Amino acid sequence: MESKFDLGFLGGGQLARMSIQAAQRMGLRCISLDPSPDSPASQIADSIAAPLDDEEALARLLRSSAFVTWDSEFVPVMPVRSAASAVGLDLNCVVPRLETLTSIQDKLAQRKLYEAAGLPSPHAVAMTNAEAVEKELPYPMVLKARFGGYDGKGTRFVKSREELEALRPVWEGGGWLAEATVPFVRELAQMVVRTAAGVKTFPTMETRQENFVCDLVVECARDATEVAVGAVEAMNGIGLFGVEMFELANGEVMINEVAPRPHNSGHYTLDWGGISQFECHVRACLGLPIPEISGTRHTCMANLLGLDSEISIREIAPAALTEPGTFLHWYEKKESRKGRKMGHLNAYGDTVEQAVQRAELARKAFYEAWRKA
Repeated sequence: MESKFDLGFLGGGQLARMSIQAAQRMGLRCISLDPSPDSPASQIADSIAAPLDDEEALARLLRSSAFVTWDSEFVPVMPVRSAASAVGLDLNCVVPRLETLTSIQDKLAQRKLYEAAGLPSPHAVAMTNAEAVEKELPYPMVLKARFGGYDGKGTRFVKSREELEALRPVWEGGGWLAEATVPFVRELAQMVVRTAAGVKTFPTMETRQENFVCDLVVECARDATEVAVGAVEAMNGIGLFGVEMFELANGEVMINEVAPRPHNSGHYTLDWGGISQFECHVRACLGLPIPEISGTRHTCMANLLGLDSEISIREIAPAALTEPGTFLHWYEKKESRKGRKMGHLNAYGDTVEQAVQRAELARKAFYEAWRKA
């Protein structure tokens, strides 16, 4: 039976929304599954409002979709696998593969994967016993939740045995890892597309963080392609991946984490004058050819995080668009919360510095208008 939809999304957040917009420009039909009936993706395409582990809802989405992907690596794998079996969906039509998702969901398993492949990444061990961990790692060290953490959530920095013991109620029950502190000078990220036809990459970008959340994405001269591609190949990944990396003072690059989906660091590609990460994501999911990846503009991305007050985007959007070469992408989330990713700005310029300046000025004007609204 012919599928009603070309691509189904597990999760209906902003990544699904922007991917669906790319798919629609290609003449494709999409559907999403999300617990919220007014998720960002549901506002522009068909949707199912149900929990991501609801097997009946999963079966409905899988049965009606030729290919399936997700906008978050926190999708529960077993219900998806069970629903796929129930409806007879070939798991090769789920992109990236469920096996890849499983290895990424466990941060310790992800670290061990890179170690086994001989790739540079922080040494990590299971956090189950203070004495055993101290034999493997010096202070200061980093504690991370093995499952579910992102944007600094589920991360603790430990400088001494006393601090480690104080956190015992947190880690004693299991589910945490300890890893070496990395003395990085900056953070990098790169989008990698891997299909049966081969590998293509976007440029390495610098990601500037504020409170563990990406603030700006800026062009940089560093090329970390070899490490980024190695990380994706180590997990035999098929699809689009965002590879987060650390750059050390000596120029060495280490893998931090890999996201099996479009990534915040790739949003600039919507306006860089070339194919976007979202079109590449859709093409990779459907097994379509990936065109040459190159841009024609120096482009900077600035995140727009929520304030505690609600706004009418139509009232304040013009404030962000007075700078030339600036584009506003708003995710249409129904509730603004402090620190929540509500949208982003892209700005291009004749130089990298001009692009950064335009993005920062546009964002400043946007927030000034928001606070006055």
